[in-house]
Amino acid sequence: MARSDADSWDLASSVGATATMVATARAVASREPDALIDDPYAEPLVRAVGVDYFVKLLDGEITLEPDNSTMLQIMTDVMAVRTRFFDDFFLDSGVQQAVILASGLDARAYRLSWPPDTVVYEIDQPEVIEFKTRTLAELGATPTADLRTVAVDLRDDWPAVLRAHGFDDTAPTAWIAEGLLIYLPPEAQDRLFDNITALSSAGSRLATEFHPDAGARIGATSQRMSEEWRRHGLDLDMADLFYEGERNPVVEYLRDRGWEVSARSRPDMFAHYGRPFPTADEVEALRQSLAVTATKR
Repeated sequence: MARSDADSWDLASSVGATATMVATARAVASREPDALIDDPYAEPLVRAVGVDYFVKLLDGEITLEPDNSTMLQIMTDVMAVRTRFFDDFFLDSGVQQAVILASGLDARAYRLSWPPDTVVYEIDQPEVIEFKTRTLAELGATPTADLRTVAVDLRDDWPAVLRAHGFDDTAPTAWIAEGLLIYLPPEAQDRLFDNITALSSAGSRLATEFHPDAGARIGATSQRMSEEWRRHGLDLDMADLFYEGERNPVVEYLRDRGWEVSARSRPDMFAHYGRPFPTADEVEALRQSLAVTATKR
């Protein structure tokens, strides 16, 4: 089903199911020899969501076509590198207030070794926040920072709700927007960065990704993945979830608003972590994707 301005979701539908897909990739990546990441909560969270296709992938009960098996490995590699990038960003940020935007099944507040007295805010839709918080508590997991969950849609007045949960806009903040921008309309992307800028004191840091021509490039690549899902009974069309339209390039947009910005291509990030970038035609769109970090002046 195509997106609308007032749509909502849980972790088994629409945009929420992509969070479960990413957690599945993190779970698989954590099992690999010489793994880049260690996310012990990804697999139990995916199982708790209960989407049959993703659970069967974890259990090795789905036989993929050779090309789709390659795509699964590529997705696992991409998510491992992406996860490590954002993990390192937080651990190297040097600040004690962090915000995870559209947190989904992100378990960084539970699995990273945060500096003492760090406060971590997780923002997502109420149903997503409630499910993850309850499931992790049932698993006996405890946060490794002062975790404050903020149950609000990013299309609403989330800055006001964030402040109401104790956010201090006079203190430096580390922000991440991971795997988020392509699910926002172009104008909502700008509004997100405008809000972050308004809430950020000097020394705040931000990490995100930018996919030029996101809807067309990433949408075309994901179509094949959606066809594979439907073959196994998961009716989710990834292309319906993306917003197309011309976007302001993130690097220039942030620089114009007082941020010092740097960016690295996806192949450069793979090389940084000692991994070869995939050569399959399906990932050509990802070559132009940027890992972006910024510091507020």
